[in-house]
Amino acid sequence: MNSLEAFILGIIQGLTEFLPVSSSGHLELAKVLFGSNVLPKESLLFTVLLHLATALSTVVLYRKDIALIVRRVLVKDAESMTFAAAIVVSMIPAAFVGFFFEEFIDNLFSGNLLLVGSLLLVTALLLYVADTYPSASKELTLKKALIVGLSQAVAVLPGISRSGATISTAVVLGVDRTQAARFSFLMVVPLIFGKIAKDLLGGDLMSTSIDPLHLLIGFSAAFIAGLVACNWMIALVKRSKLIYFALYCLTVGGIAIASSFLL
Repeated sequence: MNSLEAFILGIIQGLTEFLPVSSSGHLELAKVLFGSNVLPKESLLFTVLLHLATALSTVVLYRKDIALIVRRVLVKDAESMTFAAAIVVSMIPAAFVGFFFEEFIDNLFSGNLLLVGSLLLVTALLLYVADTYPSASKELTLKKALIVGLSQAVAVLPGISRSGATISTAVVLGVDRTQAARFSFLMVVPLIFGKIAKDLLGGDLMSTSIDPLHLLIGFSAAFIAGLVACNWMIALVKRSKLIYFALYCLTVGGIAIASSFLL
């Protein structure tokens, strides 16, 4: 990995973590473009730092919301306690899948263009549904949070957009679009920090060997791109402009599928 590749991978992670085009799918496509060794297994530290950067960008953008929720939970405000409980409930499916099926999921990340392309078409369909579904403003209940959490668990597959799947599910369940985007971005933060803690406790990070400059470049690129993408995504969801990303996923997915038969 060189500095340019670290920068590009950081940008990809930062943008696609929030924009509904699948960060995992695009990182798999990047492996095909740059070569499968651009992000080898021993660079786990680099991968973890990219995810940390996007989690921190979410915390920075929603710092006031997070602080308000914490304060209100401490005084047992019913609405804030329900929202906090919804985030906890939404984590259960993804945590279950990550704990019991980690090896199976890891095996899917092998630069399989046909798989990634096909799942990008699924993402395109989800975004189309979310963009055309009638607006509503129903409350976010624990049951709905669990269903959205199931979508988040499915989104571990390379090519399924986590934000696209969770926002689409919430919108179909009748949750206000702005609230759906807010919940989608906040619900993943505890999972990212939990995964980072797991990797730290596993001790694998200490065995990695990567240039500190590349770590800094990748982290900075992912953090800044995350800030931009998160703000952009919130505005797009409000204006029901997800159709453009649906067309993008449809195009990239089609190219990936066609390439899988040619390469």
